[in-house]
Amino acid sequence: MSTERAGPATREPDDNPLLVVARFEGRNRLRVTGVIAVLFTLFGLMYVWLGPQMIEAGFSELIDAMPPVVTELFGFESLESIEGLLASEFYTLGWIVGLGGYLAYTAAGTVAGDLRDERMDTLVAAPVARRSVLLGKYLALLVPILVLNAVVPVVLYVASVAIDQTLPLADLAIVHAFSIPYLLFWSAIGLLLGVVVRRGRTAGRVALALVFFGWLAESIISTTDYEWLGGLSPMRYFDPSGVLVQGTYDVAGAGLLLAGAVLAVGLSQYWFQRRDL
Repeated sequence: MSTERAGPATREPDDNPLLVVARFEGRNRLRVTGVIAVLFTLFGLMYVWLGPQMIEAGFSELIDAMPPVVTELFGFESLESIEGLLASEFYTLGWIVGLGGYLAYTAAGTVAGDLRDERMDTLVAAPVARRSVLLGKYLALLVPILVLNAVVPVVLYVASVAIDQTLPLADLAIVHAFSIPYLLFWSAIGLLLGVVVRRGRTAGRVALALVFFGWLAESIISTTDYEWLGGLSPMRYFDPSGVLVQGTYDVAGAGLLLAGAVLAVGLSQYWFQRRDL
């Protein structure tokens, strides 16, 4: 029995091919998006429920004894409030590394995997422009991005109210709004790698490694005399601690991430249109 995914259903003459591909790919992501949303929600709830006890336990002496690079890596300097705990732990490991890595990996795999298994030939053989196929796959990644950024903050806020540790709703919303350009950027990088590398697992692993290396490098460089080099890392432009703890908003950084995403998608389309499948 064949295990290949079916292609998009035959479209009506007036349907936009870009939206047809995006809807088809988006529907295929609904189930896994639901699973990921549950996992991230439970992960965040753990920090909300256990946060007050962790804060009362006191970490100041332990943190002071840690090397600066470790403190910078996880944002341990902000563990004196529930907001700081979420920013340094949940959003660092969950959003910056975890969700960013997942989106980069899955974007690379969905393109490179179709190229490897020759499913892409079927799509582009239909009267659909190559750029519509590629952009449709990219737009489908909005399903997990938007669902998680809508569900998770609401659950975290309600849970914080339930334990009388109410999180600032406006700042929480801004963190998740600013995370969208960051996640779109890594999705675009994964898309580009999928087109260039063409081997599904290899492209995904390279994308995942880039996310992890970007986070690690930016944290290490920030503790040296070459801090300015950290500006090359996307992680520099999404700072949950800055919003939740310090109340600062890096609008310019979000703009740079969006510009980077547009550039990466443009390069992906250029490469995809000019190479043999």
